[in-house]
Amino acid sequence: TGGTILAAQEALKNNFAINLNGGFHHAFKNKAEGFCYINDMAVAIAVLQNANKINRALIIDCDLHQGNGSARIFRNDKRVFTFSIHQQNIYPIKERSNLDIGLYDLTTDNDYLAHIEKNIPEILDSHRPELVIYQAGADPYSEDQLGSLKITKEGLKKRDDLIIENCKKFSIPIAGTLGGGYAEDPADTVDIHLQTSLSFLDA
Repeated sequence: TGGTILAAQEALKNNFAINLNGGFHHAFKNKAEGFCYINDMAVAIAVLQNANKINRALIIDCDLHQGNGSARIFRNDKRVFTFSIHQQNIYPIKERSNLDIGLYDLTTDNDYLAHIEKNIPEILDSHRPELVIYQAGADPYSEDQLGSLKITKEGLKKRDDLIIENCKKFSIPIAGTLGGGYAEDPADTVDIHLQTSLSFLDA
């Protein structure tokens, strides 16, 4: 949680920062859930809001699983827009984000990236956040053990670049977290997390 707070603070100073951990989006205000004890993204936003560093924020959650904890925490807070693109027919029980894209099983790169290309610029333009927290997630990958999407490593790299490039276009700071990843070969998860990190480094 401290790492995500620091990444958010650094993003406000330098436009781009990433925590090489974090993204515990299933945690609620009053309970842990799904490997997540504390919702670091929600805490980071609250810390910056309470310090009057930001008012409006956006969570872009591209993990395989819906960011149900984040959606519940901010469901009545108009200052924070929650966006989640996830596989629909798996864990968790869904909460209502401001915008949910529930993907069919076996969704491929083209459809996945089309949702990113359409929705992210529209949300950035309409909500005008002062900070984006981006939950990347390696688990939409086609060889992930917990899902059945068919997203390639190349597709996930394009996803990262599209989101970072759009934040750059709108001059909105972005702080990243890596989120989940459960590939059959752990080296694949490492590859995907690494390419997310390099996308931030190259920004």
